[in-house]
Amino acid sequence: MDDGHSHAGHAHAPSGSADRRWLTVALALIVSFMVVEVVAGLLAGSLALLSDAAHMLTDAGAIGLALAAAALAARPARGAYTFGFGRVEILSAQINGATLFVLAGVIAFEGIRRLGAPPDVDGPIVIVVGVLGAGVNVAAFWALSRSERQSLNIAGARAHVLADLYGSIAAISAGTAIAAGGPAQVDAIAAMTVAVLMVRSGWSLLRSSARVLLEAAPHGTDPDEIGRTLAAMPGIVEIHDLHVWEVTSGFVAIAAHVVVAPGDDCHLRRRELQTVLHERFDIHHTTLQVDHESPQPLVQIQPRTG
Repeated sequence: MDDGHSHAGHAHAPSGSADRRWLTVALALIVSFMVVEVVAGLLAGSLALLSDAAHMLTDAGAIGLALAAAALAARPARGAYTFGFGRVEILSAQINGATLFVLAGVIAFEGIRRLGAPPDVDGPIVIVVGVLGAGVNVAAFWALSRSERQSLNIAGARAHVLADLYGSIAAISAGTAIAAGGPAQVDAIAAMTVAVLMVRSGWSLLRSSARVLLEAAPHGTDPDEIGRTLAAMPGIVEIHDLHVWEVTSGFVAIAAHVVVAPGDDCHLRRRELQTVLHERFDIHHTTLQVDHESPQPLVQIQPRTG
């Protein structure tokens, strides 16, 4: 019997200092403009601007959470945490997805309320602040896209910023319509449109992070295809107890029990399987238990009767 594995968990330590640096840049941009947008929203009486500012607050929280998760995930595996702390990033993504749902509900509720009794909205202020906000969101999105590895953690922060960019565009559209003499309800409609987009982003994050927490095979990886490929290799009698899962973003692991012919070279067969997993399926963390097939007994003993 041969138990073989390739790289240890700590070899896949996620997120480096460059990622944290770009997260910090994005956080500084968001927080700075959030203060400006709150003041402008109050002066203009715009729900679209205030909802965008509220979303910027959650952006700041999302990026701050992503920053903390990235720092924790970079710590090496030790003690009871044999896979390290990479899955903290998945928890961060799930929290960010849930936050998008909650915030979308709050904005939608306020938007519906304002449809019946819309306040006066200063269209020009909404337009100017919306344009500035869109610029800040683009800059923050660019900073996040510069990170070295695109994990679900980074994707969660990016989803918040992207939804905020939608909010800025909606605010610009609402301000333009109101300045052109349109109804004040346009502001509330724009805010509710952003809420729908936030629900979509939040669902995508929750679904993707749940797949990792439930240890499903990552998207684009078919365990059945892997099993058939390995079983068809020379000298392999059987593959069973095959498990493929994602420990955290970009860290795919596989474990399987392999049966080879009696007298065959276990070590050679394991190395061949690992090479295929590496080159064809891009899986580097492998745990393969290799056993020889049990030979059939030459003489069968019949039970006594009578």
